[in-house]
Amino acid sequence: MFTNLMLPAIGGLLIGLSAALFLLLNGRIVGISGLAAQATGLSREGSLPIAVAFIVGMLGGTFIVRYLLGWPTIEMDVSWPILIIGGLLVGYGTRLGSGCTSGHGVCGLARFSTRSIVATGVFMSTAIITVLLIKLIEGRL
Repeated sequence: MFTNLMLPAIGGLLIGLSAALFLLLNGRIVGISGLAAQATGLSREGSLPIAVAFIVGMLGGTFIVRYLLGWPTIEMDVSWPILIIGGLLVGYGTRLGSGCTSGHGVCGLARFSTRSIVATGVFMSTAIITVLLIKLIEGRL
């Protein structure tokens, strides 16, 4: 049905569409870390039902795509403790930076927010440096 080259473009279009609709219908930008904090009760900002509905819809959409296109093969070459530590660091970073890639990278850049431009530059630079350092340490660079 879809070629492998079309899927990322379709995914990007759906992310942009959901961000635009969320802004139009709720008057707020969509940020997954903020919505997750609202849905779990870690944040009192925004609407709990809307946050829960967005997270459930995002997870539900994953299973719909899985049903339609099949489940991808995922290989991890790191241990669970490293994944957990990485997840906690990302969570801490999203709180420290007042947002995540969806809030700053998708919505903030689209609004030409100076804070989002700086935040996106910082997390993209950090990601590039991290990948280069890991490849260098592993001898794959």
